[in-house]
Amino acid sequence: MLPPLPERMRPDSLDHYVGQRHLVGEGCVLRKMIESGNLSSFILWGPPGVGKTTLAHIIAQTMGREFYTLSAVTAGVKDVREVFEKARGAGLFSQRGAPILFIDEIHRFNKAQQDALLGAVETGTIVLIGATTENPSFEVISPLLSRCQVFVLKPLERNDMQTLLDRALREDVLLKTKEIRLEETEALMRFSGGDGRKLLNVLEIVVDAFAGRSPIVIDNATVTESIQENMAMYDKDGEMHYDIISAFIKSIRGSDPNAAIYYLARMIDAGEDPLFIARRLCLSASEDVGLANPNALLLANACFEVVSKIGMPEGRIPLAETTVYLASSPKSNGSYMALEKALALVKETGNLPVPLPIRNAPTQLMKDLHYSDGYKYAHDFPGHFVDMEFLPEEIKGTVFYDPQPNRHENTLRAYLEACWPKYYQKG
Repeated sequence: MLPPLPERMRPDSLDHYVGQRHLVGEGCVLRKMIESGNLSSFILWGPPGVGKTTLAHIIAQTMGREFYTLSAVTAGVKDVREVFEKARGAGLFSQRGAPILFIDEIHRFNKAQQDALLGAVETGTIVLIGATTENPSFEVISPLLSRCQVFVLKPLERNDMQTLLDRALREDVLLKTKEIRLEETEALMRFSGGDGRKLLNVLEIVVDAFAGRSPIVIDNATVTESIQENMAMYDKDGEMHYDIISAFIKSIRGSDPNAAIYYLARMIDAGEDPLFIARRLCLSASEDVGLANPNALLLANACFEVVSKIGMPEGRIPLAETTVYLASSPKSNGSYMALEKALALVKETGNLPVPLPIRNAPTQLMKDLHYSDGYKYAHDFPGHFVDMEFLPEEIKGTVFYDPQPNRHENTLRAYLEACWPKYYQKG
């Protein structure tokens, strides 16, 4: 049985590698590194399907280095240490330099797993090549990041995609035996979105849909029909990814824990990045639950921390707990809407001067200019409150925050009505 088309078409040299000319073109940084033989650890950051894994394989093959590969989705510290032992053995007899360890989706490694890489990288036991679709500044620990260069890979341009397409039709062992008429490419490009692997997968799906019929006519209509019938209903890097996360958040906002847990299961089953889910839970806790239940943000943040530390599959448990908790909590967007109103007013009014009484006065000149004159320290007054205006004069009395009708914010409203009856008492 033949492997999938993207695997059959995987290039084995830089001359056949498509895209990323800013890195591998003549005189560019990665090509110069390879040609010099002085390979240092680095991280490839870019969207799916732009050639990160392929580039790592080509580098190892071109330089004649031992090559080990791990997926951060399935590998643990034990797997990393086993590779180190093999690398030490290989390095004793190698004249070509340290072995290469390629870690796909390195952002999925938790702190302990990333810590385990430090010593081997620092001593040169291995050269690390990491691949990630997430910003390494946020997902890779600082000590490891400081030991690696970061190279940014870009989505493939249309001419790159066309090159892949033409090459597959011309050179693939199976496709070149078929009568294929490529009449339109717009739908192929649209469904692929700069992802070379997806382009070849789509092409293969369309060709297979003809089931022995000839000729195979590829146009926008046949591509769209084939994709709608055959593509998986969840693609964590495509349009359905956004539909599912949207349904997930809206189910939480709509206080439906059953729907929320269902969409969580869809994402977990599809291999969605658990930290992406955890970040969205933090956002939902602030935007949708808000001050109706301030503990929601604490739990969501704790969930993010736990998932970062323990990874998957165990991380699915705190994700489920937090999902159900947020969906079952009372809801308020009062603080979120207050900020939106304030931002709109800032855009309308610009940088209004801060009232002199509440300006900072760290120097004598500022004191001479009456900065801080008339400021009343709230804790010196009964109830730790003083009736004093803090907004700029031009917008004095503007109310941004309107407490929503729920148990917690009813308490906040009562306090604000007592402090600011002219703004919060109705009637």
